[in-house]
Amino acid sequence: QLPLVESGGGLVQPGGSLRLSCTTFGNPLKAYEVAWFRQAPGKEREGVACVYQSHSRSRVMDSVKGRFTIARDDALDAVYLTIDNLVPGDTATYYCAAARPETGCSLNPRNYKSWGQGTQVTVSS
Repeated sequence: QLPLVESGGGLVQPGGSLRLSCTTFGNPLKAYEVAWFRQAPGKEREGVACVYQSHSRSRVMDSVKGRFTIARDDALDAVYLTIDNLVPGDTATYYCAAARPETGCSLNPRNYKSWGQGTQVTVSS
């Protein structure tokens, strides 16, 4: 498994923006498919965005398209999730996850074996 570390969460007012970061201190993150998930209290974990290992194409969950952007920076060996126009419904713990390249860009948590500890995002006025 790949040790992953998320950062960048916090308390934000509605309408604000955040950039979450996912990094690793193990094998290079650029060798893996990477996705972001979130889980709110009492709800199932849901995939919000993923990015392919072999190119920069990505997928974003339909309900957050236009507000969530995933990007990888192979030079810094990091994957970022930028969330714009935050709404209270975005409040959750956000996790990054990694999978071997043959997995593809998936929003299904069962396809991922490596997970970070999560970073809390709270949207409130």
